[in-house]
Amino acid sequence: MKKLTLTAVAAITAATLFFGCAKKQDDRVKIRWFVGLGAGSDEPTYAPQKAVVDAFNKSQDEIELVLEIVDNDQAYQTLATQISGGNAPDVVGPVGIRGRDSFKGAWLDLDPLVKENKFDLTQFDKSMVEFYRDPQEGLIGLPFGIYPSYLYVNKELFEEAGLPLPPKNYGEKYIDENGKKQTWDFACLKKLACKLTVDANGNDATSKNFDSQNIVQWGFGIVWGDARGYGTLFEPNTFVKDGGKSAQIPSAWLDAWKWTYDGMWKSNFIPTAAYGDSDILSNGSWGESGKIAMFQCHLWYSGYAKMEYDWDVYPMPSYNGKTTAKMHADTFEIPKGSKHPEEAFKVLSYLVTTASKDLLNIYGGMPAQKNLQKPFLDNFFKTRYPHVNVNTQVIVDSIEYADNPNHESWMPSFQESSTAYSEFWDKLKNNPGLDVEKESEILREKLQNIFSNVK
Repeated sequence: MKKLTLTAVAAITAATLFFGCAKKQDDRVKIRWFVGLGAGSDEPTYAPQKAVVDAFNKSQDEIELVLEIVDNDQAYQTLATQISGGNAPDVVGPVGIRGRDSFKGAWLDLDPLVKENKFDLTQFDKSMVEFYRDPQEGLIGLPFGIYPSYLYVNKELFEEAGLPLPPKNYGEKYIDENGKKQTWDFACLKKLACKLTVDANGNDATSKNFDSQNIVQWGFGIVWGDARGYGTLFEPNTFVKDGGKSAQIPSAWLDAWKWTYDGMWKSNFIPTAAYGDSDILSNGSWGESGKIAMFQCHLWYSGYAKMEYDWDVYPMPSYNGKTTAKMHADTFEIPKGSKHPEEAFKVLSYLVTTASKDLLNIYGGMPAQKNLQKPFLDNFFKTRYPHVNVNTQVIVDSIEYADNPNHESWMPSFQESSTAYSEFWDKLKNNPGLDVEKESEILREKLQNIFSNVK
């Protein structure tokens, strides 16, 4: 276990008057807040996080909040050791779904504490509350920082092609260049994407003269997408069946992979690995290149990328009548091993409500609290992209379509399973002429072998 430095651990000792009386520091219940599984473990965040701890400790005299920060590369092993050794912290976070599910079964069901404390869940979107509810384990987190996904659209490329833009709002039809209304689904998106995919001679992918060896512009893709991400476009699901005893390939995922493979190697509107990792597409950060007409990614991409052309955001298409906008999200957890769950819940409640604005300024991310979302988004885009006018309502509306189960959720032997499906996806991205259904069955068999050998 890595020994924490004094700069990485803030033991807060201030006491304050509360209703006219003061408590000694030793009389307070000590609540340990573990940071390191996600954001918050880099040195510039230490002082701002300590300020949040100071503010909490000055606000009451029942709890002493103690901040423990561990470098991210050590945090997983450190937390695992603490939990197994009966020395679990009381609050853990911020942590995303992947980090949370790396400790599956370790988190407290918050439902009883929510009811006992009359905590108001209506301040969050219902879909986000359910996002943190596990069918077997209950409510194992509260909404905090969220990163919805949606369709980023290069408006300049649509204008060059003489094509109408996608519908502005969820539930609306697409109106094509002939004025005909069409359902905004992945079949419709494919037609558009083919017309927006262009070779070096200016031929689009619908032309018989199109040269797939010299593409200079593409119609669609997921920035840094993987097998689970592309599968989730069509339906939220998981490789896991029967509580982890069996592996499965969801039928909608197989459909999505076939659609994607066709898009890479036959219809040519999705970049292959060779194209996608090249300079022309900004070495994987496709949205920065200005050479992709539509791409799916999350809100965090807007904070990362430099998109200097005219762009906007649009609703995700549907598949078989259902729309999914995959979600990344951070939360805070209470380990089952916490010796003070009631006090820990008071801290957790403070972090996701009273302190949320300050913490999200430190970590980045959109507030899960509904009343804070529009002001945050308006300022976010005005600051970063003053040259565009972003339809932020689409981002807010995308929350309703969050994927549950999430595309980053738990799998048995998580790292080994991730390696197996990553190798499968790399094979599809790099090799034409494959039988996707056959390759998918090979993947299922590999996953089944991994799942069966988990002790």
